Amino acid sequence: VQLQASGGGLVQAGDSLRLSCTAPGHTFALNAKGWFRQAPGKEREFVAAITWTGGYGDYADSVKGRFTISRDNARNTVYLQMTNLKSEDTAVYYCAVRGRSDTFYYTRAVDYDYWGQGTQVTVSS
Repeated sequence: VQLQASGGGLVQAGDSLRLSCTAPGHTFALNAKGWFRQAPGKEREFVAAITWTGGYGDYADSVKGRFTISRDNARNTVYLQMTNLKSEDTAVYYCAVRGRSDTFYYTRAVDYDYWGQGTQVTVSS
């Protein structure tokens, strides 16, 4: 299963971007989803996660109040709305889906089974 992430780009500090992630040919309406990012020379880190209902989620402290994760199960898509972007948000952003269905959200990369190819977000200061 290969997820497809899109929406990245080059923006200025303070700008906004919305990332999207789909899973062509697969339905993950009952699966937790998340976003992670990896900056050059750094390990992949958690950004945001959401339950299958969309009713619960969590964020990394560094993005709380600026990023919002949401999902549209009818479109089999998860989004990451990013506002007030900062230079330290520059990274490759990856979406992830947990293989098993349950009612929780997950903040660890090891809890996810399927990953997208990543989309580059570059924020210039």
